[in-house]
Amino acid sequence: MKAVLCKELGPPEKLVVEEVPSPKAAKGQVVVSVKACGVNFPDTLIIQGKYQFKPELPFSPGGEVAGIVKEIGEGVTRIKPGDRVIAFNTWGGFAQEIAVDAERTIPMPDNMDFASASAFVLTYGTSYHALKDRADLKAGETMLVLGAAGGPAWQGHGGAGHRRRFK
Repeated sequence: MKAVLCKELGPPEKLVVEEVPSPKAAKGQVVVSVKACGVNFPDTLIIQGKYQFKPELPFSPGGEVAGIVKEIGEGVTRIKPGDRVIAFNTWGGFAQEIAVDAERTIPMPDNMDFASASAFVLTYGTSYHALKDRADLKAGETMLVLGAAGGPAWQGHGGAGHRRRFK
């Protein structure tokens, strides 16, 4: 299978595409055939060695993927091959397949496309956390969004200055 690899720390221009062995599902893991992978700010940090997690070189960046379960490991009962899932791992997603702990997957809704699903955990999750936990918005308050171009979660919502009234 092919994977984007970080073989030396640095900017994205240092990444390479190479053939690597397909992963095998260990106990408690699943192998996901990656259909889409989110590209996020932590990916740019991790390939430069500036993130709190520092994988051993070489590694494939990409912390959130959407795809189809190819294989399950011993003890995995909640997921089966053929299931559509969203998986989140700190790295490894810029590849055709990824092995991930089954507990780090969630079922993907049938009406969700792979590209949107691959941006769900970090992009949507960060937005939700910012609005609910940090901003602590209350019913009747109005929020002004001055910029909304940080991730696919905002695609199709236009540009700056959108207002939303919370009920």
